[in-house]
Parts: sequence; structure tokens; C-alpha cells
Amino acid sequence: MPPTPDVLPTGDDVAACTRADFAAYARTHWPRLVVTARLLTDDAGAAEELVRGTLVRMCARWRRVPRDDRDFHVRRCLVRGHLRRLRGRRAARGRAVLVLRIWEGLADAEIAQLLGCSQGAVRARFRHGLKAAGADPGRLREAYARAALDVVPSEVPLAALRAAGRVRRRRRLAVASAAGAALLVPAALLAAGRAGSGGARDVASAAGAGSGAGPATSPVRVVAPGERVAVGEGVRVWLTADGGHWSVPTDLPGDNSDRPRGRPGVSVRVDSVPGGFFLSGLFHGLRGEPGRVEVRAGAGGTTAKVLVLAGDPGWGVWYTSAPVPEKNVRMLFDAGGDERIVTVYDASGRVAARSDSTWRRI
Repeated sequence: MPPTPDVLPTGDDVAACTRADFAAYARTHWPRLVVTARLLTDDAGAAEELVRGTLVRMCARWRRVPRDDRDFHVRRCLVRGHLRRLRGRRAARGRAVLVLRIWEGLADAEIAQLLGCSQGAVRARFRHGLKAAGADPGRLREAYARAALDVVPSEVPLAALRAAGRVRRRRRLAVASAAGAALLVPAALLAAGRAGSGGARDVASAAGAGSGAGPATSPVRVVAPGERVAVGEGVRVWLTADGGHWSVPTDLPGDNSDRPRGRPGVSVRVDSVPGGFFLSGLFHGLRGEPGRVEVRAGAGGTTAKVLVLAGDPGWGVWYTSAPVPEKNVRMLFDAGGDERIVTVYDASGRVAARSDSTWRRI
């Protein structure tokens, strides 16, 4: 008798799994989150309110949170929610750094990603926080441990979190739908105007544009500092003020970032992933955001995708949306040193930067 084929999960099954997954996470992490919030706020009521607000926000977008990065996203939501309430006061940021390093045991690079700042800023805030607290790290660790023993978290309000999360998700979807409808109305009016004014030439022009006539535009995505973006199987990229960072199946030795330099330039790095090689790199020194990034992969070329940091134009990360076959990568590195693999164009279509063999990182 042949084996029974696997049954694909329905939408209801996926929703049920998502609810169960969130419930398990909330029950497991509620006590620890309350303790961390208490150390941040020094107020029992404010701590539980902060954790409830954090989990409501996460519940609303739980399906879109990468499974391997949930602790990062939850912790970032908790800390930034706390700092927003205090309008980013310097003392609050210093205290947050102390709690994250001494209590949570995070490294400076992780704290920088959470707060959206450089590692140098983290170290400076740590020093200021210690000075304000009037204690050394050892004494603070003991004080945090004593304070944690005094915290008795209430039972996780799971039903209330789910209900508030559903409301928040529906509200966000309603806003997105309204925004989409607002964008569609002018487009529909424009199309109707063209149709009524002899649109045969317009249709022909549109067909020509879609067939590759003229330069392609690279999709440019603006991200917040430390926001992790899944750009390939097992590959995540995020940007901070001191450079771009990568998380790949096999980390490169040494520093995993390229600090932006003053003069225009673009780096090339190659990471082995399932199905081939993932090409990416960092460009810098531009005046404003790029128009597009072209990558020569084998005999042909492709338009890369781009990530830029909000409020910090002129640099960012480019990457190919699909793995490049091994034979094409061999062709790239068999070429002479004067061959340019990556070309960055500015918004006007001019060449802003080109890669060079000395920029390659493997």
C-alpha cells in the first residue's frame, strides 16, 4: 500500500500553530522579561505594564518574526519601548546598557544592535552608567541579583495579550489597506485619462519599458539601525552606525563588517549557501542614496537589492536575491584585476562607485 502523502496545513492550522507558539514563548519568558523590565524601570507596576505592551506588539506580528531571532526582537521592543517613554534620556540609556551587559550578559555588539548605535557609544554609556550608579560591575551584579529575588511576577495574562494583539494587528491591516486604496485611486484615474486620450502609444511605451528598454531600478529598502533582514537562506544582514553586519551559515574570520570609508567604493564578499554562492557587499561614499547596483555574474548581469540606513544616506549593503552558481563565481574570480564585478549608480544614472579586486572578501 503506497504511503499517504503529507497533508498541507490549512490557514486555520497555521494560525493555531502560531497561537500555540506565542503562548509557549510568553509563558516561558514572562518571568525573565518582568525582572529585566523591573531593573530598567525600578518600578513593579511599570515593569509589568512595559512587558505587557511589549508582548502585545510582538503578538500582533508574531508570524513575521524570524524564529531564530525572537529573543533579539522581543528584547529590542522591550528596551526601546522603555526608552520611548522616557524620551531617550541619557541616564535611562546608560542604565539600559548596564542592565543589558551585566544582567542580560550581552556583548557590546549586541547592545549596539538593540539600541541602534555604535559600539563606542555603548562603551561610553557603560562608563557613564557606572559613574552614575557609583558602583563597579561586580557590586552591580550582586545588586541586580538581589533585586531579581524580590520580583514576584504575576501570572502571564495570555488571553488579554492575545486579544490586544489581534486588535493591534487588525488596526495595522486596516491602515495598510486604506493606504493601498489611496495609492490605487490616483493610478486608476491616470490610467483612465491615458485610455481616453489615445492610449495606444502609451501601451506600446509601457511594453517597451517592461521588456528591458532603459536602465532597471534597484529596489532600495530603508531599515532602522539593528533591524535584521533575511536576505537569503540562512543569511541575515543588519546595519548599524559603524558599518554593515552579516550573519551567515559559516561566519567569516575576524570582523564581520566593513566600516564605511570617506571615498566612494564598494566591497564584494562571497558566502557559500545552499544552491550556490551568495554575493553581497557594502558601498559607501555616495552623495545620497543609490539609484541602482548592477552585479556582473557570469556572462550576464543582474540588478542587486539594496539596504540603506534610515537618516544616514550615502552607504549601505547590496546583495543578490538568488544564489549564484559555482561556475559563474569561478568566472568572476578568474577575471583580471581590472574587471569590475559591481557598479553602483547614483539617482541620476551616473557611475558612483565600482568594485575592485582588492575589495573582495571571501
